[in-house]
Amino acid sequence: MPKPISIVAERAGQFFMGQSPIHQAMIRLTKALNELEIPFAVAGAMAANAHGHKRTTADVNILIRNDDLERFKEKKIGLGWVNKFEGSINFRDAVCGIDIDTLIVGDYPGDGLPKPVSFPNPETVSEVGDDGIPFVSLKTLLELKLASGMTAMHRMQDSADAMNLIRVNKLPRDFAKSLDPYVATKYDELWSAAQISDEH
Repeated sequence: MPKPISIVAERAGQFFMGQSPIHQAMIRLTKALNELEIPFAVAGAMAANAHGHKRTTADVNILIRNDDLERFKEKKIGLGWVNKFEGSINFRDAVCGIDIDTLIVGDYPGDGLPKPVSFPNPETVSEVGDDGIPFVSLKTLLELKLASGMTAMHRMQDSADAMNLIRVNKLPRDFAKSLDPYVATKYDELWSAAQISDEH
């Protein structure tokens, strides 16, 4: 059954004010991982928000090493955190009701097949925000979203996010030179698209 428009609007308002359950979950997760001295970085839509592309989302993506994920689960599952299902690499904040989806260091974005762009070590690509939450850098986020959109047709949102990140950050065309060559041509294509305005 569809949610009433007033509820949807209220939740969107909370989200864009940084007061939604998803923001609370990021704070809780940061505290829990910091307690265990586990490096990580928020990626996906919440990182896009941190870099200026404002859109709602229902979950949190984090970049983390597999052994660190196992250590986190060993220490924290059952203490406000639960596995999404037996054997899943993902988990859920049972307090805030938010899913946490993991991007494992060394794995590949998009179709999951080997490619020049892989999920990097979080401590080498993270930037800590004012609230103490580490987010992947804009460069890294673009590389991951471009590679994902290029190789997985069902992940077209990643290409859209990349284009909007280019637009909102007013990135120059030659920013492509700083990216992995694997995604440089796609960046140039989306850069051109980002210059087109809907205003007439």
